[in-house]
Amino acid sequence: MDFPILTYMIFIPLVGMVVVMTMRKEAHNAIRYTSSFFSLVVFVLSCILAIQYDSSIPDMQFVENVSWIPSLGINYFLGVDGISVPMLFLTGLLSFISIVASFGITNRVKEYFAFFLLLEVGMIGVFCALDFFLFYIFWEIMLVPMYFLIGVWGGPRKEYAAIKFFLYTLFGSVLMLVGIIALYFYAEPHTLNMMELIRRNSTYGYTFQLIVFAAFYVGFAIKVPAWPFHTWLPDAHVEAPTAVSVILAGVLLKMGTYGLMRISYPMFPEAAVYYSIPVALIGMIAIIYGAFVSMAQKDLKKLVAYSSVSHMGYCMLGLAALTTAGWAGCMYQMFSHGVLTGALFLLVGVLYDRAHTREIAAFGGIGAKVPLFTGIFVLFGMGSLGLPGLSGFVAEFMTFIGAFNSGYVYQWIVIVSILGVVLTAGYILRMVQNVFLGPLNTRWEGLTEINGRELFTVIPLAVLTILLGVWPKPLVSMISVSIDNIVKMITG
Repeated sequence: MDFPILTYMIFIPLVGMVVVMTMRKEAHNAIRYTSSFFSLVVFVLSCILAIQYDSSIPDMQFVENVSWIPSLGINYFLGVDGISVPMLFLTGLLSFISIVASFGITNRVKEYFAFFLLLEVGMIGVFCALDFFLFYIFWEIMLVPMYFLIGVWGGPRKEYAAIKFFLYTLFGSVLMLVGIIALYFYAEPHTLNMMELIRRNSTYGYTFQLIVFAAFYVGFAIKVPAWPFHTWLPDAHVEAPTAVSVILAGVLLKMGTYGLMRISYPMFPEAAVYYSIPVALIGMIAIIYGAFVSMAQKDLKKLVAYSSVSHMGYCMLGLAALTTAGWAGCMYQMFSHGVLTGALFLLVGVLYDRAHTREIAAFGGIGAKVPLFTGIFVLFGMGSLGLPGLSGFVAEFMTFIGAFNSGYVYQWIVIVSILGVVLTAGYILRMVQNVFLGPLNTRWEGLTEINGRELFTVIPLAVLTILLGVWPKPLVSMISVSIDNIVKMITG
């Protein structure tokens, strides 16, 4: 394909940001609709990309490779495979939905939407970049707008949450940079081409692999966030505006697991095998710990935030299994979690806009007052707890099957991890009971139903939740060949 679709996807939001910055700051509606338009174009391109992607080919497609800084061997190198195409689709969808969900923002509207479009540039770029220099630039681009989106438009403790997010992510980025530099100088001739460095993985010494894998792992695990690097996440989620929480949970967390799949595991296969059981144990701890902490939460948004720690634990378990089924489960969970948790954050935001509280105990019986909102919320809650027929069940089932087949130790890890499914059902059902069921708290007599714009943001996610639950084949077919190729690269 001659049309440079990946370049357009990356830089159209940047053009949108520049256009927004030239507009009058008082023109709030013009800014909102302009931002929506540019984000919609990216989503349409992501749909075209998914339709035209040939899932039978394991190699990179839609490749763009131009020499950029020849003296350092740096290229403008973009490409996608079955791992990145679903993530680009998810990023395009959630970015558009989040911008529409941000129409209620009234404070410094121009700056807010400009930062959001810049954030989209970084997210799209990370999933397309195949040169380490380019990858690192896009990875760092995301850090700045997210810091300001939390720190300026967040809740009462927004400065603390923004600084904590910034420092954690920056620490991970520094470790990643150390790993990139080590790879650059170890490889002869020096290169930052990720595909070339993966092809040379057999030349890396065992000790070198163990050390550099660990550096990359910490950098990516902070973003996942894997236990015990997760503590920035609840603060960031609780203080962030609703739309920013959607992007944080739906896309940014996936960049950690994407980095592990794209870089760490295929580039350091011996280290991947060496660390497989510790990573599986970390996944198990995250599943159980995240579920227990979610069960103790009194704040609705914090409950959903901690549930992300638990659900991303399934991804770590699937990765550690080093089987095609386990990796497919990880990938499916990444996509499913992005849809489900993004929707739950949107719905918590809808409720907060009306009630001005997220305290679970403050509600009660509102299901009778807002039945449509309740039905949609329960749908995503059931998806999150893994109800058969919805996307969460398929993801968890594939992960458990893939990990269980990896050996005796993994079987015990899976058996313990299954407790997380029971605990998830416990805290989701308790939350549904306390918020929506029982006698109506008279305080909410004036509560209004979900409106048209809010429905516009959640209906596509509801359709995907059901579609992926009853017909997993399209996504599984898209990811299988690429995943099988990488797993064989690791295990031989």
